[in-house]
Amino acid sequence: MTLAALSLEQAPPISVPFRFFLVAPLFLVLAGTALLFAGSEAMASRWSPALLGVTHLLTLGFMAMVMCGAMLQLLPVLAGAPVPNPRLLAWAIHLPLLLGSLLLAYALYFSTTALLNWAMLLLGAAFAAFLAAAIHSLLRAPARNASTHAMLLALVALSLAVGLGLSLAAALAGWAELPLLALAALHVGWALLGWTALLVMGVAYQVVPMFQLTPAYPRSLTRWLGNTLFALLLLWSTQPLLPQGTAWLARGAGLGVAACVAAFAVMTLRLQFRRKRRVPDITLQFWQVGMLSLLAAIALWLAGQASPRLGENTAYALALGMLFIVGFALSVIIGMLYKIVPFLIWFHLQSNMPGKRVPNVKKIIPDSATRWHWRLHLLTLPLLLLGALWPAPWIYLAGALLLLEGILLFANLYLAWQLYRKVAATAGL
Repeated sequence: MTLAALSLEQAPPISVPFRFFLVAPLFLVLAGTALLFAGSEAMASRWSPALLGVTHLLTLGFMAMVMCGAMLQLLPVLAGAPVPNPRLLAWAIHLPLLLGSLLLAYALYFSTTALLNWAMLLLGAAFAAFLAAAIHSLLRAPARNASTHAMLLALVALSLAVGLGLSLAAALAGWAELPLLALAALHVGWALLGWTALLVMGVAYQVVPMFQLTPAYPRSLTRWLGNTLFALLLLWSTQPLLPQGTAWLARGAGLGVAACVAAFAVMTLRLQFRRKRRVPDITLQFWQVGMLSLLAAIALWLAGQASPRLGENTAYALALGMLFIVGFALSVIIGMLYKIVPFLIWFHLQSNMPGKRVPNVKKIIPDSATRWHWRLHLLTLPLLLLGALWPAPWIYLAGALLLLEGILLFANLYLAWQLYRKVAATAGL
């Protein structure tokens, strides 16, 4: 896809995605602070209250915040399907998602179940508004391609992940007795391998060739990858219902999911290696770390399947989550923020100031600023992995670096936003 193929005239006001983008880094600051305070206690188990709180600060507060804001921007531009009343919808999603994420993380971190009811109400309202608007827009989108199809599957996966998450919260709040471990496994699977991985795939099909100047993803891959991954996740989800002697079906589905995700990561790296311009690009390097972390997570998971003893090790589960959430998801999301935000600012200024000089895209967030963040991120991930094995002192250092990442990302995005406001004000916009 090229810029000419985008429906840029249908883009929502710039304030719609930016309200999500500017708040999200603050959750990295909170996650780093929470790790610093909890320290070794957070690494005691994958189910430790402190780690659950930190995990949801990352997945809901940062990842979902950015992904929802990006979807409100991408639906009109990539799919030609604008959401109705974007400003009002953005507030209806942003505020309850912000408050609900804070309350849920606090309730989990401090084991305060009384706040779970409010968290469920707010998060349920936020995701209901987002899913209703996004699915409605995608179903009537004029563009029918692998990207829009993967996005639609990602939204269905998100609805399942949210339903499972609300069920878990209800059980923790004492509303019902449910099999917590089985529900937690399904919730994690649909949230990370369904919603996150499928959305990254759908967006990558368009933005990797366009922004990173690579060849297009082959149709032989994009035609089947999303559908196959979704179908295998459905089969894997039936594991608790399968009779004895047929559990191998779910295990086979798990291997198939791993193969699908690995195929996407390998193809992305291959396309990036063949990119037309060899000029260094920090945002590209964030993506490469993400793809390599994804492959490392798959390799670790396969090792855990082959060795039950490894699979039962506490450090194994912690490292697996860190590789996927911090190594893959955060790397890709941060890389895309540093590419999309300058482009959005340039585009909105260019559209509203025809014939006038606007800042160059490369000057909106300078490479020097993104390079410092890149260096911090390269240190954070290995320190987190070391913290899974030897919590003290590594987890404290990792928490401090994660906090610094959040501060630096917020500063870079905020300065870009201030530049937009300053230039727009001089033009009387």
